Amino acid sequence: QSGKSVLANFVSESTEGIGSYSPTQGVRILEYEKPNLNGNNKGAGCRFELWDCSGDQKFETCWPALMKDSHGVIIIFNPELPSHLKEIEMWYSCFVQQQPLLDSQCLLVAHHKPGSAGDMENLSLAYPLNKLKLIHSNLEEDPEDVRMEFIKYFRSIITIMNESREREEMSIIS
Repeated sequence: QSGKSVLANFVSESTEGIGSYSPTQGVRILEYEKPNLNGNNKGAGCRFELWDCSGDQKFETCWPALMKDSHGVIIIFNPELPSHLKEIEMWYSCFVQQQPLLDSQCLLVAHHKPGSAGDMENLSLAYPLNKLKLIHSNLEEDPEDVRMEFIKYFRSIITIMNESREREEMSIIS
């Protein structure tokens, strides 16, 4: 109940499931294309798959399959729920530390639901979460800022993937 599906729909420009709350069962995959993500008008757009994973631990046996070949992890939490601050440590451990992912491939999103009066400045996270990129999202007050933060994150993932591909190609050549 942190707003994962709401943000996934927003970022992918999907209208699926807008309205009443319905917990995600396992995973929901949203595919979308973003033209000119690199900021130039050349080349094809990027195709993304956002895997909107349930926050329910009863799906834990599915997590290895969800993580396989992932390029990034976005951990979304409700900063007003103290239990979420503890849970994100577990998500980070499972989805980032136990995978071959860099901290730069992880984005933390403190999602402020409509009508919440959450403090967007004074959120202190424990190590190692405090070294991750953290953004605050409030779709009522600043939807375009949220969209731009996600685009920056996606660009950084593309850069990491391209650099990795170039290193791999160079190792084959040499």
